[in-house]
Amino acid sequence: MELKSIKDAFDRVANKHKLSHTKTHEIVHMLSQELDKALSLMQDTQLDHKSILVDAKKLFTDKSPAAQLESAEKELNVALTKYPKVLEKQLNPDIAKAYRTNAEFDTHVVNQIIANFFYRQGMFEIGDCFVAETGESECTTRQSFVEMYEILEAMERRDLAPALNWAGANSERLKQARSDLEMKLHSLQFLKISQGQNSQEALSYARKHFAVYADSCLYEIQKLVCSLLWDKNLEQSPYSEFLSPVLWDNAVRELTRQYCNLLGESSESPLSVTVTAGTHALPVLLKYINVMANKKLDWQSVEQLPVAVELPEEFQFHSVFVCPVSKEQSSEDNPPMMMSCGHVLCKQTITRMSKNGAKTSFKCPYCPTDIDSTRCKQLYF
Repeated sequence: MELKSIKDAFDRVANKHKLSHTKTHEIVHMLSQELDKALSLMQDTQLDHKSILVDAKKLFTDKSPAAQLESAEKELNVALTKYPKVLEKQLNPDIAKAYRTNAEFDTHVVNQIIANFFYRQGMFEIGDCFVAETGESECTTRQSFVEMYEILEAMERRDLAPALNWAGANSERLKQARSDLEMKLHSLQFLKISQGQNSQEALSYARKHFAVYADSCLYEIQKLVCSLLWDKNLEQSPYSEFLSPVLWDNAVRELTRQYCNLLGESSESPLSVTVTAGTHALPVLLKYINVMANKKLDWQSVEQLPVAVELPEEFQFHSVFVCPVSKEQSSEDNPPMMMSCGHVLCKQTITRMSKNGAKTSFKCPYCPTDIDSTRCKQLYF
């Protein structure tokens, strides 16, 4: 959906409303001033009241406040009339056009993905209800996510014991993943103890748990220990950053990411990522399908889209190579091949340029080098 056009239409309505409000206020204020002036004249002078009213009426006729109000309201009504049409056009497309009716789905896999989504979001009752109604077996990750949310709920209460126990039990795997989660958790526990005005206990905790991180986190450890000098006035110290709730938020995110990683799951819900990516791609697909319909092309039979669907970087998980000659995306059957000059083309392009191997060499399309097709090497991303 083209959300920019909706935003632009909304901004036009908002601007016209603001202008209309300002104009109305100005006119009402002017009328009020003139009426007060006329009343004051009638009370303070011996002039004929009728002549004063005639002068006021002439002034109102000349300034034509009703016409000014009508003009401002007309512009606002035009913008208001167009806005619903923009909403209807952009938010109510027939997305059924983008369906591939010949696509095959494994219902069991789809149900497991949906159930897994509920569990990883902490919606266990909804997940259990969904599993029961679909007749699926219990999702294998359910109990693991129950444990994860117990740890996260404890962290919300500023209780780090469950998180530290889990991190300690998985210490080696976290080191292999090059995660600093354990250090973050121990730092938070150290700060929690020191903020309780117990410097000696905090020092004992630091000696016990920080030594193993001295090589990789020495500067952070030094800052934490020095903060003890300001334990009674930390908010006014150079180490006031240690009072920020952002430290807890970062620890929660890192624990969630590493917990999912050790489960073999992505840190973001695959279903959420897929749906969000789909909302980015859908407008392009709908436009393309409309063009195909005009040309009487069959959408169901297309194997590869002839249009690029641009997605933000957060949706790009794998390296993609597009042949600069054929403009086709590489695949297992058509992998990228590096030529002796260092330039890269797809295998099918090299095959065509070498006349299916009939020619011993051909010119690189990007430099004058003679290329031997038998010496091209396949690249792996």
